Amino acid sequence: MNPMMTCYCRAFQLAFRLAIPLMPYREPERFESIQALPPLLGRLGIHSVLLVTDRPLREAGVTGPLEALLAQSGVRCTAYDGTRANPTVQNVEEAREQYLAGGCQGLIAFGGGSSMDCAKAVGARIACPRRSVNQMKGLLRVLRPLPPLIAIPTTAGTGSEVTVTAVITDSVRKHKYTMNNFTMIPHYAVLDPAATRTLPPGLTATTGMDALTHAVEAYIGGSTTKETRRLALQAVQLVFGNIEAAFRDGGDLVARKNMLHAAHIAGIAFSKSYVGYIHAVAHSLGGQYNTPHGLANAVLLPVGLALYGPCIHRKLWDLGRSAGVVAEAASPEEGAAAWIAAIRSLNQRLGIPDKLPEIRWEDIPLMAAHAAREANPLYPVPRLMDKFELEQFYHAVSQ
Repeated sequence: MNPMMTCYCRAFQLAFRLAIPLMPYREPERFESIQALPPLLGRLGIHSVLLVTDRPLREAGVTGPLEALLAQSGVRCTAYDGTRANPTVQNVEEAREQYLAGGCQGLIAFGGGSSMDCAKAVGARIACPRRSVNQMKGLLRVLRPLPPLIAIPTTAGTGSEVTVTAVITDSVRKHKYTMNNFTMIPHYAVLDPAATRTLPPGLTATTGMDALTHAVEAYIGGSTTKETRRLALQAVQLVFGNIEAAFRDGGDLVARKNMLHAAHIAGIAFSKSYVGYIHAVAHSLGGQYNTPHGLANAVLLPVGLALYGPCIHRKLWDLGRSAGVVAEAASPEEGAAAWIAAIRSLNQRLGIPDKLPEIRWEDIPLMAAHAAREANPLYPVPRLMDKFELEQFYHAVSQ
């Protein structure tokens, strides 16, 4: 990256870091079971809600208990189940039309990060009806409060129930972008491990590695705080201690609960300290090929950490120590190598590949440009890279 751009990025990130204590970040009110919803909705005076979910979950009957509970409580539920794995502008507009047609007063996001991102964007469109989704991409574009938003994660990975971010795909331009606004943090979060029981092993693995990526990128960046470092290390410890048990046995509710907690606190950490190039590259892959976000992050994580080089070796030593895979006597260089190797080994045990065969070399310059535009200057990465340097990420994971 040229010196002028480097100075601009670092100045922007310094200003952002100094402003963190002044920003209106809040955490959602948390509940441990969907049974808490009827009293909550009664307290809020809500009689009609839009349920934002996806078709496979609904067809499998996973949303059934929630819909039955709402009906028994006299709450009218309009369901939108068209959410794609990488939610699109079209998804948002379709769900918004159902919200308005149903006279809804609030939103319930039920599913993985895609359903929550879609619901957040719907809320933004309700709050700002004269602005398109594309006009709200980027940082702090939605200042008006959203309708009451309840997030119920069925995956333990994205942490979307606690973050400022929604990731939306413009399928026409094949471009995936973020909307980052404090108003988009859900008002309520229901962390019910029973809701994750039916998650298939493959998705348990990739969404869990998504949570690990959040924690790692939050820890190695330049805008950390004492709190976010503590939460990131705790999340890493929880993931390494529970992901394989949850992967092997969907009915292990202790492991499921611990993974939900890991994803939640990793979400808090990266909401305040932000992510880095691994996420930016993953978003570009999702926009171009609809690559699932958790899978992309899992494959890219060890590659990205290696590409950052010596500037993060000490921090990787810390992370490896927290996960129990690095000896205290190891040097920073040895610890970093052991930590990266441990991630690769964990991916292998979880059945996650080390390559993404959908990548076409002719698409790499465009995707790298998208990733650079998303990350620079916003993401406080440990080492700055331009679009040409970011092409290394794609080459490393392509066949």
